[in-house]
Amino acid sequence: MAEVKKQNVLRVNVTSATSQVWEGEAVSVVARTTEGEIGILPGHTPVLASLAEGEVRVKTADGKSIVANAEDGFLSVANDLVTVLAGEAILAE
Repeated sequence: MAEVKKQNVLRVNVTSATSQVWEGEAVSVVARTTEGEIGILPGHTPVLASLAEGEVRVKTADGKSIVANAEDGFLSVANDLVTVLAGEAILAE
């Protein structure tokens, strides 16, 4: 049976150099890049950006907020898949 793609949802993966920090579905992602802060919503055009030190804020599909502190690395967006690959990343308390 073919997988049905959910509309208006991003698949998000936040990973550090040593471990996966968070993975799940979200309605938005905000991250700090070397060019400034970027907000990602479903349907966003493809992007590849260098991360700057700062927060990656994820609003999950069920309404929760996830915050990870990240530095160094990249943010990639393509086909409603957001990948944050950071040298250092930890979930904020």
